[in-house]
Amino acid sequence: MSTRLFGESVQRVEDQRFLRGEGRYVDDVLVGTTGRDMLHAAVLRSPHAHARIVDIDVSGVLDLDGVHLVWTHDDLDGPMAEPLPLLIPHPSLTHGRTQYALAKDEVNYVGEAIAFVVADDRYVAEDAVGRIRVQYEFLPPVVGIAAARAAEHLVHDDVPGNVGARLEQENGDARAAIAAAPHTLSLDLTVERSASTPLEGRGTVARWDPDIGRLTVWTSTQTSTGVRAALAAKLGLDLGRVDVVTPDVGGGFGVKINHPWPEELLVPAAARLLGRVVKFTEDRREHFISSAHERGQVHHVEVGFDDEGRVLGLNVEFWHDHGAYTPYGLITPIVTSTQLLGPYKPGAYRVVFESLYTNTVMVTPYRGAGRPQGCFVMERTMDAIAAALGKDRTEVRAVNFIQPDEFPYDQGLIFQDGRELEYDSGDYPASLQRLKDLVGWDDFPKLREEMAREGRTVGIGLACYVEGTGVGPYEGAHVHIETSGKVKVATGLTTQGQGHATVFAQVVADVLGVPFEDVDVVTGDTRRMPYAVGTFASRSAVMSGSAVHLAALRAREKVLRIAADALEASEEDLEIVDGVVSVKGAPGSGASIDLRTVAVLSNPLRYAFDEASQAATQFSVGDPGKPPVAEDDEPGLEGRDFYSPQRSTYASGMHAVIVETDPETAEIKILKYAVVHDCGRLINPMIVEGQIQGGVAQGVGGALYERMAYDESGQLLNASFMDFLMPYVTEVPERIDIDHLETPSPLNPLGVKGAGEAGVIPSAAVFASAIEDAEGPSHPGLVITAMPISPSELFHLRQVHTEESR
Repeated sequence: MSTRLFGESVQRVEDQRFLRGEGRYVDDVLVGTTGRDMLHAAVLRSPHAHARIVDIDVSGVLDLDGVHLVWTHDDLDGPMAEPLPLLIPHPSLTHGRTQYALAKDEVNYVGEAIAFVVADDRYVAEDAVGRIRVQYEFLPPVVGIAAARAAEHLVHDDVPGNVGARLEQENGDARAAIAAAPHTLSLDLTVERSASTPLEGRGTVARWDPDIGRLTVWTSTQTSTGVRAALAAKLGLDLGRVDVVTPDVGGGFGVKINHPWPEELLVPAAARLLGRVVKFTEDRREHFISSAHERGQVHHVEVGFDDEGRVLGLNVEFWHDHGAYTPYGLITPIVTSTQLLGPYKPGAYRVVFESLYTNTVMVTPYRGAGRPQGCFVMERTMDAIAAALGKDRTEVRAVNFIQPDEFPYDQGLIFQDGRELEYDSGDYPASLQRLKDLVGWDDFPKLREEMAREGRTVGIGLACYVEGTGVGPYEGAHVHIETSGKVKVATGLTTQGQGHATVFAQVVADVLGVPFEDVDVVTGDTRRMPYAVGTFASRSAVMSGSAVHLAALRAREKVLRIAADALEASEEDLEIVDGVVSVKGAPGSGASIDLRTVAVLSNPLRYAFDEASQAATQFSVGDPGKPPVAEDDEPGLEGRDFYSPQRSTYASGMHAVIVETDPETAEIKILKYAVVHDCGRLINPMIVEGQIQGGVAQGVGGALYERMAYDESGQLLNASFMDFLMPYVTEVPERIDIDHLETPSPLNPLGVKGAGEAGVIPSAAVFASAIEDAEGPSHPGLVITAMPISPSELFHLRQVHTEESR
C-alpha cells in the first residue's frame, strides 16, 4: 500500500546532485559542445553617486582585438532606449522613476551601468571597459534618510523634496485615542540598510536562432515568465518567440525578483545582433554596488495604552530609503506599514510613510520584505509598554492578541496585494505558551541568578510576527502521466533551494497514488509552463502547491474515467495504489490496470510503435459508434490547472533568545534560540524547519553584523566579503529549538501558509529585546533603538548611557 506523503519529512531529492557538485547554474551553461563560440560581456559602471554625463569616448575600444560590440545609451533605440519598467505602479507613487538599460545624461548611484562591451572572453571585455573614457559634471549626492528629508539637494530635479511617494492608512482615530489614553510614550527607531548577498550573483546567457527567429535566454531570476515578457516587449518580439529558462539558482532572497536587470536586456539584444551566444556573469563587487539593497527605515512611534498594557491608539510615521530608483514600486514600505501590527489588535491605528530618493543603490524586497522593520517597531513598542508599567513582556503581548475565535480578523487596512488585510487563521495565545515552555521563560530568573554568581550577564527576549504569504495573482501547473507510468510535473515559478522538486512531488504522489520516486518536477522553464508569476513572498507552497494539487486532481479524474471504462467498473469504486488502478478492496483480484496502460489508452493511435502502443490502435480500442476522442476531451493523460486566491494567507510565529553580553568587551553570544511557527498544514516538516533555520542564521547576520555603509559622497565602503560582515557557523545558534502549531488556512485546498521568510522576520526585534534585558541590571534604562547592533556599538551605547545617567 502507498504511504501518505503529505506531512512527512521526505528527504530532499535535490540534495544528492548538489552535494556531488552536479548543480548547473547560469555560469555553467555552455551552449554547444565546448562553449568556445560563446562571447562574454562586461559593463562600465559609474564611479560617482551623482553626476551628469558630459561625454563618453569609446574610440580606444573600437580597434581592440577581440571586441565585437560596444554600446552606450546612444546606440540603443526604440523600447530599449526607454527607461526600464516600473513593475508595480501604485496611486501613491506619484514620482516613480526607473533607470535606463545604459545611463542617459545622468548617473544617480555608484554602480549604475553606462556602457556595455561584448568580446571574445571576459578578460578582453574588462580590458575594453577600462579603456572607455567618461567626462562627468559632478552633482551633490544625497545619501541617507536625513539628507533626503532635508532636501537641500535633489536626486531627480523633477521630484520635489526627494519624495517618491506618501501613503497614509488609518483604522479608527489613533491620535484621539492616544490623547485620551491613561499612559503614553514615544519612540524613535532605526533599521539600517542591508542586502541579500546570495552566493550566486546575477547572470544571463542568450542564444538567438536566426533560422526560426527564436530567442532562448538562461538567467538567474526569481521570475522566468516576468523576464520573458519584458524581453518580448523591449526587443519587439512575439512572446511565443522567447523562451526563458532558469537553471539552478544559488540564492535569491528577493534581489532576483526585480526584472529586467539591464544585463537581462543587453545580453539577448547583443546575441540577436551578433548571431552568437553571449554571456554575462556578475562579480561580487558588481553585486554589492549595482544590484539591490533593502531594510533602511527610520520610524517615529506614538502609543497610548491602559493599565494592563492594552494598546488603545498607535500612530507610526516612517521614512523609507528606496535608493535612486523605484522599479519595484512601494511593496517594501507597504508591507512594513501593514505587517507592523503583527498578532495584535490596537484600538486604533494610523500609519503614514514617505518613500525617499537617495543617490544609492535602489531598493527591492529582501527576505522579509519590510516585515523585519515593522516587527522591530511593534515589538520594541511592546517592550517599552511593559517597562513603563513594570509588567512581564509576555503579559503585555497576551492582552493585545487577536483571539482564536476572532478569525477571520480584518485589520481595516489594505495589504501589498491590494486586498484587505484580513487574517485567515491562527492561535496566538497557544503559540506564546509553547514558546515560553520551549525557551524556559518562567525559569529564566533562576538562570540569571546562577549566571550572575559566575560574573556572567544574560538576558532573554521575545518577538512575535504575522506574515502575509501566498500573494496572487495566480500560479499554474501541468501534470503529465507518461506511457512509462512516470509523472512529469511542470510549474512556472523558479527554485532557489526551497525543495520544490520534493514537496510538489509529495503532493502529486498522494493525489495520483504513485510512488514518490516516479514523480519528476520541473520549475522555471517557460517552454514547459508559460504562465506564471514567480517565487517571492513565501508563496510557493500556497500558490504552486495548490495549483499542482488541482492539476493532479484533473489528471486523476481522467485516469479513473479511462480505467473505469476498461475495467467495466464505476469510477467511484476505483482507487489508485502504487501506480495501479483497481477496484477498492480487491487489489489482487485481477480487476486492475496500471497507469502505464491507462496512459496508452488515453491516446488513440493509428500507428503502433511497440507492444504497449498496440493496445491503443484503432482496431483494439474504442466504440465504432463514437469518435475516438470525445468532443469535451483531448488525447493524453494530463491535467492542467491554476490557483488564484481571493487574498493572502497569514502565517505567524514567535521567537525567543537567551544571550550573554560580555561586561568588558560587549561581545554578544547566543545561548539558546527557540521558534514556534504556524504555517498551516506542513507538507514536509523537515524542509520547513530548514527554511526556519536558514532564516534565523540570516536574521542573526541582519541583527548583529550586516549593514551597507555609505560615506557622505555615496561610496559604498564595504563592498566585499572582507568588509561586509556576515555570521560564520560559530556565530549562529548551535541548536534551534522549533515547535510547530498548525492552524490550517481555509483559503486554499491544502490548508497551507507560507514559511520561507519566517526565520528572518523577528530577528532584529528579538535580539534587541534580549540584549536590552541583559544590560538592564548594570545599565538600568538603557534602550536599544537602532539595529543592527555590533559589540562596538553596544560598548559605545553603554558609555553614552553612563554619561547621561550621571
